[in-house]
Amino acid sequence: MMRQFTTSDTPGEIVKIFPKASDLFKENQIDFCCGGDRPLGEVFEEKQLSKDIILEQLNSEYETWKDAGNQPKDWDAVPASELIDHIVHTHHAHLMEELPALGQFVTKIYRVHGADQPHLKELYHLYNEFRVEMEEHSIKEETEVFPLIKKYETDPSPELLANIHEANGGLEDEHDAVGDILKRMREITNGFTPPVHACNSYRITYARLLELESETFQHIHLENNVLFKNLA
Repeated sequence: MMRQFTTSDTPGEIVKIFPKASDLFKENQIDFCCGGDRPLGEVFEEKQLSKDIILEQLNSEYETWKDAGNQPKDWDAVPASELIDHIVHTHHAHLMEELPALGQFVTKIYRVHGADQPHLKELYHLYNEFRVEMEEHSIKEETEVFPLIKKYETDPSPELLANIHEANGGLEDEHDAVGDILKRMREITNGFTPPVHACNSYRITYARLLELESETFQHIHLENNVLFKNLA
């Protein structure tokens, strides 16, 4: 019998089993990365969402996805060092390439349209805050925290684990901060929906911001709900 998700499941655990659930969660503004360890029932009640409608859609989409022969990668079964390499070479590398390029588009639409659309000034400031936070965060992970985790994998000790937990606490706080920035960017851009008569640069900027949001949430999900959680 196929698994059925319930209000007892957490968004973080669901996305590990059914990655495409992240689309439904984003649509309903359900946090699956930074705050992904809360039971769905609590989230539904807090946000006043219909549990019956969302659970029905979630389980229906999961059934269709499974029937198509899809299988999620079991990141819980992957060694920490392998997951770290995936995060660095996939998510960090993407950020380092995308952030400067997208920043030029954010600056351009602010310069051209900011006088008529004041929210673009806030978007400009939010984006640059996000960029600095994520660049510094990635460097800290690669130079300080990830090497400790790799060392613990081959030579574990209580002292080293304590150091990792202390470092991870700061990283998760930073995850919360960038998550809040993304949520505010989504709010002021109406879900990254460009105005009806927006120019191509405007549309490209919003489309790439939407992709950046999705990429970042998946990135944080792997760190919070898999890598760090498995070190508990």
